[in-house]
Amino acid sequence: MRILADCRYVRLERHDGISRFTAELVAELGRDHDVTMLVSDARQLAMLPSLPHVLGPSPAGVLEPLTSWRLRRVPADIAWSPMQTIGSIGRAWPLVTTVHDLIYYRHRTPPRDMPALIRLLWRAYHLSFGPQRMLLNAVDGVVTISETTRRLIERHRLTRRPLAVVRNAAPHLGEPVAHERPPTRRLVYMGSFMPYKDVETLVRAARLLPDHELHLCSRVDPATRERLARLAGGASVVFHDGIADADYADLLRSATAFVHASRDEGFGIPVLEAMSLGVPAVIADTEIFREVGGDAARYFAVGDADALARAVRSLEGEWAAVSRASLEQAARFSWRDSAERLGAFLERIAAEARS
Repeated sequence: MRILADCRYVRLERHDGISRFTAELVAELGRDHDVTMLVSDARQLAMLPSLPHVLGPSPAGVLEPLTSWRLRRVPADIAWSPMQTIGSIGRAWPLVTTVHDLIYYRHRTPPRDMPALIRLLWRAYHLSFGPQRMLLNAVDGVVTISETTRRLIERHRLTRRPLAVVRNAAPHLGEPVAHERPPTRRLVYMGSFMPYKDVETLVRAARLLPDHELHLCSRVDPATRERLARLAGGASVVFHDGIADADYADLLRSATAFVHASRDEGFGIPVLEAMSLGVPAVIADTEIFREVGGDAARYFAVGDADALARAVRSLEGEWAAVSRASLEQAARFSWRDSAERLGAFLERIAAEARS
């Protein structure tokens, strides 16, 4: 099967969630199918597998609604995009798009790294489900990344098209831990500082755990850093302001737990990253985190710093057992399995389109 894979959302230097989702699945799909990658910048190829590619328009351009028409001469049996916003007008092949989550209908603040015009359009797009329904009903099939989001899509009746779940997985970060007890009392968080991530609850919990050290790994703007530092008081909070992958893996291996207080998530790859190394996850009790963490994670009520601190303390004496359970849970998610599921779905949609 000839697949045109939209790789225009791949980052240039370091993957974010959608970028990694794209790169990992395309690499696996390329083992079984004839894949051509669509990129908008030749520098993206450094982050992608060695497969044929074509250069296309930027996904943030004003002509994005015409992308499929502009690419109609690219030979393919089907096209797949890791986002739902690719233009479907005038396409010469069936098209499958992806919905990662519905977070921004509940938390409408867009990511800060978007251009001002895109941020404005983002807010307008999420004022109702109408634009989403229009996009999803204009294609031939829809992929989403979790059962949690699948249920939300069905609950809100966002599409009449076939729907498949293709889950995320953890990247390979090296060998898991071999120790029976954590060598430090570090707590590690990887994720943005957007309001719904509720990093404040992590910081408040650190004040209740004076013998622990909270590591905040992602880049942080000066105002947010200053605000969280004031909230921390005398707690030990380390701001990494960005960290290399190898250093992050080493930090995780030394940790007592990975912590995440987000009120809403599309999936939670950092949770899987930690668990794939045998590091226990202490995470907010949400539907999506239950799906990812299963019975292996320790949960606390959303926004409850006291409960978070108690959950961390509960690992004492049970850390090794939770570590082993974390490895088993993370092993249930693999890019290979997800790519096979995606490939089978694309074959189904292509066959239905032919008939």
